[in-house]
Amino acid sequence: MTVQDLADVGVIGMAVMGSNLARNLARNGYRVALYNRTTSKTDAVMEEHGHEGDFRPAVELDDFVASLERPRRIICMVKAGRGTDAVIDSLIPLLEEGDIVVDGGNAHFEDTRIREKRLREVGLHFVGAGISG
Repeated sequence: MTVQDLADVGVIGMAVMGSNLARNLARNGYRVALYNRTTSKTDAVMEEHGHEGDFRPAVELDDFVASLERPRRIICMVKAGRGTDAVIDSLIPLLEEGDIVVDGGNAHFEDTRIREKRLREVGLHFVGAGISG
């Protein structure tokens, strides 16, 4: 892939909040990688809104990560709690030092502190930025 083929930012979680955030980014000129554990949600976003911008849908998480320019910027829009931890657990081995993970879920501040410390220890940046509907 050339740099022009890579996405500027990636969004994980294609429920209402994640899909609308991805659409907003794409409509404003960003190349956006999309990933959802359930591929039918990503497929639905592409079918209904793929014409709105420059999307890079991925079926597998490693393909999603590979589609992002470095440093990778990933916005995680999954339900706060175990879902967020599961995504982070899956991402860590795929990311490289300096990559950025933003948690858009409304996590408890202690969970955010734990996640930030954990990612910092492996050279990743973590931002807890709860996004409200």
